[in-house]
Amino acid sequence: MLRARVVLPIVCLAALLAACGGSATATLAKTDVAVVGSAHVTRTAFDELMAQARQTFKTQGRSFPKVGTSTYQTLTSQAVTLLVQKSEREQKATSMGITVSDAEVQQRIDQIKQQYFGGSQKRYLAALAKQHYTDAAYRDNLRTLILAQKLFDQVTKDVKVTDAEALAYYTAHPALYNVPQSRLVRHILVKSKALADTLYAQLKSGNDATWCTLAKKYSLDPGSKAACGKLLPDIKKGATVPPFDKVAFTEKTNVVAPPVHSQFGWHVIEPIGDVKPATTQSFAKVKATISQQLLQDKKNQVMTDWVNSLTKEFCGGSKLKYQVGYQPSPDPCSTVTTSTATTN
Repeated sequence: MLRARVVLPIVCLAALLAACGGSATATLAKTDVAVVGSAHVTRTAFDELMAQARQTFKTQGRSFPKVGTSTYQTLTSQAVTLLVQKSEREQKATSMGITVSDAEVQQRIDQIKQQYFGGSQKRYLAALAKQHYTDAAYRDNLRTLILAQKLFDQVTKDVKVTDAEALAYYTAHPALYNVPQSRLVRHILVKSKALADTLYAQLKSGNDATWCTLAKKYSLDPGSKAACGKLLPDIKKGATVPPFDKVAFTEKTNVVAPPVHSQFGWHVIEPIGDVKPATTQSFAKVKATISQQLLQDKKNQVMTDWVNSLTKEFCGGSKLKYQVGYQPSPDPCSTVTTSTATTN
């Protein structure tokens, strides 16, 4: 489980904050891949990130791209961009008075140790070593993740969703809140028609015990065989394959229908409950869910707008410089400049 925790900070940050730039004071050194304002993005940091990527490829059983290939170039561009973004966020956060303390990082480490390693420092360090991670590098990733969340919380703290907005969404999307007809059904799925016919003959004159015995012995549907053939909870109309759906919603209750064929095999079906009519969920019932979704959408948009503004701020002038051979393609600065020019 630690692997997800190690990779997560980079993945989440790439989606959450995609900016470029800085304040122009640093001089590009031979040991840098870029400078962002007053900060240096070192080749050492770049090499560490590429090593982590290499390990991820290995863990996934994939071959690492060869140097000189387009895939390798894409990977290096992503690595440089992520490091530049990290530096930009840290500088911007500082100007906003947002910091992450060592105690906060330690608290997160303690939570991870307790949740995945029973509180064992030895097991935690062994897991990091297996993934070619140092404790210091992992702490740095966690610090970056915590900082990104703090930035998100600060930038979006005033975002609200009104009841009127939630109602408007509910009214505009009626299909999302329609509940189709449903029915309690049991069935047995087998491969051959001959076996289906045999089971049908027994089930027509059988009872619940017969269904249990035959379903557990013959059914190929793992989801229902242990429940004596019952599909729990009720199936929704249109949710099953057409031949099954037709029988399930037209046959009389407690009547075993002759076997029908689908791409899964032969079904012996018996509806054991009446058809429940289609309904529409009330606004009161779904209001909280709608409001939460709209709130998250609005926050994401506010954050995106903030990131675009940050990108423009840092991409101007000579505030961002890349070492020869390390300028990402596409360059986030070029992308945002083009986008801005197109929309203005």
